[in-house]
Amino acid sequence: MRSKPLGHNCTGRNISYAIVNTPFDWNLVRSFLAALDHGSLLGAARVLGASQPTLGRHIEALEAQLGAVLFERTGRGLVPTATALRLAESARQMESGAEQLARQLASADADETGTVRISASQPLACFLLPAVLSQMRLALPQVQVELVASDAVSNLLRRDADIALRMVPPEQASLVARRIGKVTLGAYAHRDYLARHGKPRELADLLQHDVIAGDRNEDVLFGYRQSGLTVGKEAFSLRSDDLVVQWQAVRAGLGVGFIADFVAATDANVLPVLPLLKIPPIPMWLVVHREIRSNRRIRAVYDFLARSVPRAL
Repeated sequence: MRSKPLGHNCTGRNISYAIVNTPFDWNLVRSFLAALDHGSLLGAARVLGASQPTLGRHIEALEAQLGAVLFERTGRGLVPTATALRLAESARQMESGAEQLARQLASADADETGTVRISASQPLACFLLPAVLSQMRLALPQVQVELVASDAVSNLLRRDADIALRMVPPEQASLVARRIGKVTLGAYAHRDYLARHGKPRELADLLQHDVIAGDRNEDVLFGYRQSGLTVGKEAFSLRSDDLVVQWQAVRAGLGVGFIADFVAATDANVLPVLPLLKIPPIPMWLVVHREIRSNRRIRAVYDFLARSVPRAL
């Protein structure tokens, strides 16, 4: 069969394609869409949980089947060709159909034995859910749990998780969200730090203290300014957007931090400060896809979390 030379593929090599009658592989389309959405093989590989060479081979295989170049490699990543952009809409329709089929198959599964994938933020996954899941293991011993500890909002539509604990309600109409509680926060410091520096009584006192706060997340900085304190990030002795890092820094006596009360309760040496400071609580949502909710296994876990998580906060 005649080959058609088409220049360079996403690896930068000269290639020629033979149009062959090959069974179509949906995984190639998933890799194509991930590369299109994230602009690089590395970004696509991270999202799909695959290796970068595997993603490269998928793109090459799809190009070979289609007889067209889909991406050009530049110093800034992968640039989609006009052909790739034309194919994107059809590929997304295929993706939507595959996702719907997966949800319907999961909903039809009447077996209560198996795995449920739960997504939650790092503080929830590290400090709140282990005790809850220990109780659930006794109540639902036939269920295994995959716990995704991430502050990113999991895409339930793509089955990144079956159930998610979120601090924001979902926008998609096909997701069911139930508000199950709220996370309260306060200012805390280790007793050793307070013995060295004294105990702050009001927010303005923190200007004379070592403070732990976010870096790109400017919630604490915004709170300062709302209270009339005009400061910059240099007012914070340690900045990190990882909430677990902030907590461990507080435990180490590095300074004053703003911590969820359920996390602070795990260490008796960490004490509350600024008793008059009022930080708005953060609502917590339990989210599941509407079609998945009829799955008996996922429904059992959903109902258990809805009952148990509020008691653990």
